[in-house]
Amino acid sequence: MDAAAAGTAFSSMSALSPDQIPGPRTARVRAALCGAVQGVGFRPFAYRLASELALNSWVLNSSAGLVVEVEGPEAALEQFLSRLDREKPAAAVVLTREVSWLAPAGFTRFEILASDAGAEKTAAVLPDLATCGDCLGELLDPADRRYLYPFTNCTNCGPRYTIILDIPYDRPRTTMREFQMCAACRREYADPRDRRFHAQPNACPACGPRLEATLREAAEALAAGRILALKGIGGFQLLTDARNTEAVERLRVRKHREERPFAMMMPSLAEARRYCAISDAEAAAMASAAAPIVLVRPSGAPGIAPNVAKHSPYLGVMLPYSPLHHLLMREFPHPVIATSGNLSDEPIAISNQEARTRLGAIADVFLTHDRPIARPADDSVVRISRGRESVLRRARGYAPLPVRVGRELPAVLAVGGHLKNTVAIGVGRQVIVSQHIGDLDTLEARGAFERAIDDLCRLYDFKPELIACDLHPDYASTQWARRSGLPVVAVQHHHAHVASCAAENDVSGPYLGFGWDGTGYGGDGAIWGGEVFLVDGARFERVAHLRTFRLPGGEAAIREGWRSAASLLWTLGIEMDARARRLAPLLEKGLNAPLTSSVGRLFDAASALAGVARESRFEGQAAMLLEREIGSLETGESYTLAGGDWEPLIRELVADRGPAALIAAKFHNALANWIIEEAERSAVRQVVLSGGVFQNRYLTERAATLLEARGMAVYTHQRVPTNDGGIALGQAVLAAASAS
Repeated sequence: MDAAAAGTAFSSMSALSPDQIPGPRTARVRAALCGAVQGVGFRPFAYRLASELALNSWVLNSSAGLVVEVEGPEAALEQFLSRLDREKPAAAVVLTREVSWLAPAGFTRFEILASDAGAEKTAAVLPDLATCGDCLGELLDPADRRYLYPFTNCTNCGPRYTIILDIPYDRPRTTMREFQMCAACRREYADPRDRRFHAQPNACPACGPRLEATLREAAEALAAGRILALKGIGGFQLLTDARNTEAVERLRVRKHREERPFAMMMPSLAEARRYCAISDAEAAAMASAAAPIVLVRPSGAPGIAPNVAKHSPYLGVMLPYSPLHHLLMREFPHPVIATSGNLSDEPIAISNQEARTRLGAIADVFLTHDRPIARPADDSVVRISRGRESVLRRARGYAPLPVRVGRELPAVLAVGGHLKNTVAIGVGRQVIVSQHIGDLDTLEARGAFERAIDDLCRLYDFKPELIACDLHPDYASTQWARRSGLPVVAVQHHHAHVASCAAENDVSGPYLGFGWDGTGYGGDGAIWGGEVFLVDGARFERVAHLRTFRLPGGEAAIREGWRSAASLLWTLGIEMDARARRLAPLLEKGLNAPLTSSVGRLFDAASALAGVARESRFEGQAAMLLEREIGSLETGESYTLAGGDWEPLIRELVADRGPAALIAAKFHNALANWIIEEAERSAVRQVVLSGGVFQNRYLTERAATLLEARGMAVYTHQRVPTNDGGIALGQAVLAAASAS
């Protein structure tokens, strides 16, 4: 049978049940696997397994995933199917497996056939994978031909999403097509028994990409306190010595990043443990194939410059995840800042020329190479919450793995929100969510947003028939959707939040959804952000919300939390300071003082009233600092927030003369208790928590613990961010429901 015949669509085959197969022993079975099954060594695994069981037929990559046929004794076929699932490659993610029993065809050997590009493109593209142990061993082995080669990889590791140009995943459809393999690499690539069989980025010093400067020069620059622009897997990073306060401050000034914490790369887990208190779960996340930045508590040990994390309660730490990073850390075995290669609020640079133009005023030296990057992918950020990973920024290592949903979707393109933007497409029962794009405040960021849409649609031959966007008319993503010329479904912001979490956890209604964040355009035109919904299917009933208050100065109140505090004090007739009293005319007349039900703004007010932070230099800073105040304090004491009415809470907080840690804990506990109150009032037993407020670990874990103690099932985000980076998924699901 040739490749074209072998690639015939599953639906066109004549399917027989086992009892219809002629003969008592010989049969043929076909398994069509969808998911992240390409670029992980699945075909050589199937070849080796079939050979071990003496089975014949073929395996191939298709645009829809991977298809394998085996022919032989029925007992061996059953064993093959069982082991195919149980022993599959570690990096593979199988979303669906369709099995069809067929009449024997008389195959006499097992073959790996050429890829079939004719089917609909639904195969999941694998994320970029951190260097595996085998490749790391070769990298540091003086006897190996890839000794110290910074682009070593195999089917278990290396770039995937950032080099792929088209599906199915084959070398001519990647940016590695520019590099012709030498004889030794080609032998590996063609041998099904080799772990580099069809490893598309396969290369060595004789035939692969090359650095355009030396690692020694880069390490010397770091040692001298200079700023290095490094071309990584998914774009450029800016590196400098994390122990050098002056170097860190210089990077802050040049990058225009005054307060937001910097992430660090540590040479090893042992070195990371010197500076951080790292749990087993946090260590496992750092060492995983995704190798994200993990938010961990500092240990208090000296050595890290104080301006690395500024006032954050966490340090963001990652380990080397590419051979280039491993080798650089070998030359400079110390903690380094490793932040995105961009000016704040701009997309990261991916080409050498672009980097020298855009980063020339930031970096002192450049370490580049000649392997092209097809698309940017920033470093992902995760936090361990409730004992498992919770992704806060979804990019390298996670994107674009799909989220499987419970219903067939129309061809919907979801364009996300304005902050922490991601976009998504609905393909069958999969929602494919893009990598983190960022805030859409600049022209450069909006250009990156449009390129991400074009790229995702082109990669999957996807032609949207419907656009899902946020209800807010001023979001750049909403305005793009309105200009598209396609039918548009506007989805309320907090509906999208809770629907995203429910979809990720495969929760069907009814459930109680808490959508809490800083700002979202409400169905009544007000600013929402403290919403409680009773959800059943596509029906969202707003059953409760935080008592509204005014935001004097509008958007200025988002940055200046003292304004929210002044509004609450004015409403309650509590004495204000002179600065706050100047806002009274705005509040009395309602001028530039919109109403809000935002829990995020309540956090800002509480932080200001507690003397923790009167302003925020970046989104969520005041809330982050208030959470930090709790520290290791354990208490059940709480202010009063019955029914979401903040009046008793504010009166109690203002009168409280206790330590800041206790004030912060009592505020958080009041919010958790309100969640319990609403859940107990409802008859449903499923609770979904979503929105940027639930990035707060203390609040999320306390609320979940209290709910579960009452026998309720609690669902929080894991692989999709709880912040606005997750709402594209919710938009896609809700738009599909409204279109049906």
